[in-house]
This record gives sequence, structure tokens and C-alpha cells, in this order.
Amino acid sequence: MGVVGVLALQGSFNEHMAALRRLGVKGVEIRKPEQLQSITSLIIPGGESTTMAKLAEFHNLFPALREFVQMGKPVWGTCAGLIFLANKAVGQKEGGQELVGGLDCTVHRNYFGSQIQSFEADLVVPELASKEGGPETFRGVFIRAPAVLDVGPEVEVLADYPIPSNKVLYSSSAVEIQEESAVPEEKVIVAVKQGKLLGTAFHPELTADTRWHSYFLKMASDLGEETSNAIVAVGEAASSFDPQTKYDLPIFR
Repeated sequence: MGVVGVLALQGSFNEHMAALRRLGVKGVEIRKPEQLQSITSLIIPGGESTTMAKLAEFHNLFPALREFVQMGKPVWGTCAGLIFLANKAVGQKEGGQELVGGLDCTVHRNYFGSQIQSFEADLVVPELASKEGGPETFRGVFIRAPAVLDVGPEVEVLADYPIPSNKVLYSSSAVEIQEESAVPEEKVIVAVKQGKLLGTAFHPELTADTRWHSYFLKMASDLGEETSNAIVAVGEAASSFDPQTKYDLPIFR
């Protein structure tokens, strides 16, 4: 298996590193463009997406990240990382932010609302269960989470989430809804895959269920099925959190 990097500018990179360790994989923290040359796959964690973008711009990481994606190397973005990988993002703060791109989708930056509206939900994940075993559902942790509004023809939807018809999108004086398409549907997409790119709107690294990490490692591995029996999920997701306490953390977007 190649070397797995975790973008370590800000956000939940330590949690991703810990999840990799539970699977017997040593991750490498990535902060500079030249470090991307030493890895074969990359995880872009959740965090405050605007802050992460500013730090990535400061370190001149965007050209190297785009090249990494364009070379067809495996990249997984969680929460803010999903926003980074999207070709288009709406609902951003005024002026927007730079994107890495690669995933043919449109992401709404704060679809599920503010920090206090963070929540957990059981997501039906047939592809994950088929490849990794375990239950047919995954306990998704959504922290000030984005959502995918639409996808291109080559994007595979791995999970979605039902939205009440009366749901109102979060907005404030600092956030501008930039597109009329940013309207709640009966279901909203929260996990996608396109080639070697994976995106989740939730935080698998904050649970004990490592199946998404295992799934990504196999995307990044040439060993295929030979590796599948060697990587085992080490537990199911933790029970529900109190979003007003557990999620009151500055590192998440």
C-alpha cells in the first residue's frame, strides 16, 4: 500500500490520523506542496473551510493539490474537504473561496445550518456495506455540514439524507445564497464517488466505525481484494452526541 497523506492545515486531521492508525496504517501530515510528492493518496479533513482555504493559499498549496487530483491520485474530502473537491460551491461567504475541484458536483457550503444545528443520523450505505461488511447503515456525524445539490453523469451517489419539505436553509448577513438551485429536495446527497475521488459531507473520523477509511484505502490500493480481508472495521459509531456541547469545537466547519 502506498503512503497516505492527511492535509494538516486545520480541522480534524488528528482524528483521521488516529483512524488510519486503528487500521494499521501510518498517515503523513501534509502542510507544504513538496510533501505531496511523497504520498500516493490524500485525505482532506473537515474544518473551517474558509480558514483552510486561506491557509492553503498562503502555503501555495492549490496548484499542487489540483495537479495531485488531475494525476488521478485518490483523494477523499470530508465535510470542508468535500467543498474543496467540488467543481462548484454555493452558499459561500461573500467573495467565496478557492476550490481544488475534480468532483463534478455542486456543493452548498452550510446546507444543514449553524454549529448548534449539528446532528447525527443513520445513513443507508449499500455500497459501503457491500464492500466493507457490517451494518447496512452508517452513523453520520454532521457538523455545520455541507450537502451536494447536484452531480454529473460520472458521479456515483453513495449516500443521501431525507429532508423535510418545510426545511429552511441557514442564512445570515455573512452568507449569500448564490444560486436558485440551492433549494431543499426530498433527499439531499451526502456521499459521492467519482473515479478515485471520494467525498462525504459528514465526519467518519469522529466515530469508531472505520469502514469509510477502509473503503478509501482500498480505492488507493493496487492489492484490491487481497487487502480487503486485512482491513477490519474496529467498531460501530458512537451513540448520539449533544450538538450543543460535543460539537462546540472551533476546528470544524
